[in-house]
Amino acid sequence: MEMTGNIRKMESQHGEVILYNLPLGIQKMEMNRWIGHEISMEYLGSINCIKCGRSTKKSFAQGFCYPCFTTAPETEECVLRPELCRAQDGVARDMEYAKQHCLNEHVVYLSITSGLKVGVTRHTQVPTRWIDQGAVRAIELARTPNRYTAGLIEVAMKAHIADKTNWRKMLSGSESGEVDLVKEKGKLGRLMPEELSGFLSENNQVMDLKYPVSEYPVKIKSLNFDKDPIVSGRLTGIKGQYLLFNEDRVINIRKFGGYLIKFRAI
Repeated sequence: MEMTGNIRKMESQHGEVILYNLPLGIQKMEMNRWIGHEISMEYLGSINCIKCGRSTKKSFAQGFCYPCFTTAPETEECVLRPELCRAQDGVARDMEYAKQHCLNEHVVYLSITSGLKVGVTRHTQVPTRWIDQGAVRAIELARTPNRYTAGLIEVAMKAHIADKTNWRKMLSGSESGEVDLVKEKGKLGRLMPEELSGFLSENNQVMDLKYPVSEYPVKIKSLNFDKDPIVSGRLTGIKGQYLLFNEDRVINIRKFGGYLIKFRAI
């Protein structure tokens, strides 16, 4: 099996086990089927912006050329810091885009990735966002009418729990099974500022997420197409946006959006 194309972040589908597809140009490679098999991914030395398609020597923000990085709505500051969103005040790089991505319902969530963390995502990105982060369980904390308000809640909760994932711990498979998400939600709900407490979600359903991993790495070695253009070996699993290989090697596919790759599998 061989396929060539510019890669983007892996697409996922929630099920008994998460299903992954790797976009390669206009084609898609089913990845779960290759776990336990030898695969090779060769970087062919070309990068195309995932926004405009132009050739670029260096990518920014996981796949954009520099002009798009500085102008595209997908890279606006509120992507990483929702509390800085100004779309509710009529200010955005692209208001039509903002109407679809900022001025709609958002979910503030608690998840178990490398530990308990808080995060924000659009309601349409549940559970995709949780899967991309490698969460093993997640629960809604709050629902808000826009991204800005969700960001305010996240900032308030960051005083009590983490908002970042330790990706090495996440990939180790050492899950925090003892954490009771419903109980933690109750605790944090009581700590929520009064003016934001009305957004607390009544949905206490905990979603469990199981990844197609046959073997977790012990001493993780991160791979990089810029330093070694050929990544090959036995695929031992997929978690978050990472491919896991034998000999404790991993690569973050999302980091290399737009890279032209030749994929081979046996």
